[in-house]
Amino acid sequence: MNLFKGKKRIGKFLDVPPQEATEKPARQMADTVQEQVPDELGELYEPDTPREEAPSAPPPSETEREEETTPEEKEVKEGKRMRSVHELVQDPGLWGGLNRPWIPVDEADVVVCGIPFDGGASFRKGAGEGPRAIREITFSICPTTEDFEVMDLNVLDQGDFDELDAQDRDALFAQIEDRAEQLVHAGKFFTFIGGDHSVSIPILRGVDRALGHDFGIIHIDAHFDLCDELGGDPLSHGCTERRALELAGVTDLDSIYFVGIRSAETCEAEFLNGRDANVISAAKVRKLGTKEVLKRIKKTMRGYDAVYVTIDIDALDPAYAPGTGTPQFGGLDPRELLGLLRGIMTDLPVIGFDLVEVAPPLDPSDITLFAARKILTECWGHYWRKTKKS
Repeated sequence: MNLFKGKKRIGKFLDVPPQEATEKPARQMADTVQEQVPDELGELYEPDTPREEAPSAPPPSETEREEETTPEEKEVKEGKRMRSVHELVQDPGLWGGLNRPWIPVDEADVVVCGIPFDGGASFRKGAGEGPRAIREITFSICPTTEDFEVMDLNVLDQGDFDELDAQDRDALFAQIEDRAEQLVHAGKFFTFIGGDHSVSIPILRGVDRALGHDFGIIHIDAHFDLCDELGGDPLSHGCTERRALELAGVTDLDSIYFVGIRSAETCEAEFLNGRDANVISAAKVRKLGTKEVLKRIKKTMRGYDAVYVTIDIDALDPAYAPGTGTPQFGGLDPRELLGLLRGIMTDLPVIGFDLVEVAPPLDPSDITLFAARKILTECWGHYWRKTKKS
């Protein structure tokens, strides 16, 4: 029986090399399985009855394969162009083979969205290239955690918001806000990849709109991002948490926990003067240790049934992540950051997170990209461990 009759071929659409099928002749099957076997016409025949074999079709020649290749695929194979983001996210090999481009949102464990926007950066740009560059280095990894566990996750990468929309920030932010709201309503664990840190503004607005009640924010960064405006722009990457304080579900500074901070604008220092804020600087993380830091974060954040985490790659010391627009010396080291994320993702009701400010053009070594990839996959591993293994 032809089990593949009527089914679509998806290889050429997913950039997956065609695989040659191996067929087991019916006569050989009859010799080993002593029972009646239905043929394609639905009739029954006895295993001992001689049966003529239909000649098997020869494998397609290189010329035939070439004819099946679209002009766009041919250009990619010849190195004349890179695959588009749309093509990348249709490849099941993405994200260490965890990508499932064919599934609907309700079957996904993790939903990924890229935001290639750095129009809110006040200093060096380049973060707009982050989402694509991070994706491109995930084909070579295995879906394992640093605890040597194999993750069984259905990841749905929904691609990037259209880069052309970056010319109209209000329209772009409205789309991001709507997407965040939809994912929260769908109950999906989600990951947004920036982009500069201004993209967290519409994400938080969408989360706020969807939840309709108070929620907590954990802000892991070298900076507070509490400016009312930066360079005359109230939607700058330096204004993320100031805009968050305007949300209905973020009642005051106590709703936000700042971790890894080691820099402040004058206006931020003045704003914080006389106000209580949850702040653990990078220096204090080193002094207290991750265990004590997590204890303090959890004490505050356990009062919420939904927590959102925003991670700026510059929380890491520039020795480990130089490819970012505004690096600050004296940051977290990798083990501190990974340890904090393990405790936060495992023990708190995190509904989603973003990773922002990865600027590939500013790091020819690409070590910032590899740091970002590790952060993403380990966070997914904590989510998988918490939900699947239990």
